[in-house]
Amino acid sequence: MTLARPSFRPDPNRTRDEMIALQRDLAAVATFGDDHDCTPASVAVDGAASLTSGLPEPDSDAGGPSDPVVVGVDQAFCTDRDDEPDTAVAAAVAMRGGRVIEYASAVTPVAIPYVPGLLSFREGEPILAALESLAVAPDLLVCDGSGRIHYRQAGLATHVGVTVGCPAVGVAKRLLCGTPEESVDERPAGWRTPIRADDSVEPVGDADDERAEPPVIGYAYQSRQYPNSKRVNPLYVSPGHRVSAAAAVDLVAALCAGYKLPEPTRLADAHADRVKRRHEERQHEER
Repeated sequence: MTLARPSFRPDPNRTRDEMIALQRDLAAVATFGDDHDCTPASVAVDGAASLTSGLPEPDSDAGGPSDPVVVGVDQAFCTDRDDEPDTAVAAAVAMRGGRVIEYASAVTPVAIPYVPGLLSFREGEPILAALESLAVAPDLLVCDGSGRIHYRQAGLATHVGVTVGCPAVGVAKRLLCGTPEESVDERPAGWRTPIRADDSVEPVGDADDERAEPPVIGYAYQSRQYPNSKRVNPLYVSPGHRVSAAAAVDLVAALCAGYKLPEPTRLADAHADRVKRRHEERQHEER
């Protein structure tokens, strides 16, 4: 896969100020409107895969020729010494017609420690390496992390989406910044509310400054819930690139198949753990 904007490739050798400046540049060129051919019906997953006996076998012929390829990406980390992760395992799972057509992965050194707001410089390069090993081209990326819900409106999904040039959506488990229009506590499955930019979110250019009210940068979405004890927290869905906030949450809703996480990232999480186990077994054998 050829990168659309290789100059945005995460470089851990940049200073903190350079990373922040690059994120502002990313937000300036990102498109937070719809520029894709995906619809909820075209990406919908009817039933979640059972992982009790392992991940489903890929079927390269799954889906129809006009069905979009949805790729979920996630990571796991190996800790070899000093209680600090030193190896990142990135996984990509390509799906079409609601079924897996390909798995890919990459194992790379952890470049920088976790820094709030700079996650893409820690996780972006392993994810790009996994995406580059895919034989299929994605029509939609679903990232385990934020997109526009970010201090500079340039989270992991924005960084990866702009660099690859692909429509991308971020799905985070916690809210990094922004303010929900309604309380998110104990909501039923299917509920959603907009997340608006607050004072912690930098405007992009002059467009945000001219709005009568802060822009919607994403949605809180309750993908599932326990009927008798509403303890499941919502997901925080935001556009990464070439997707609007409203379309992003509709697409994620179609990709959730009974579990909290969308199926592409749920399987990517399981695939990352599988690759991590194999890597750790090889490391143990070599010692």
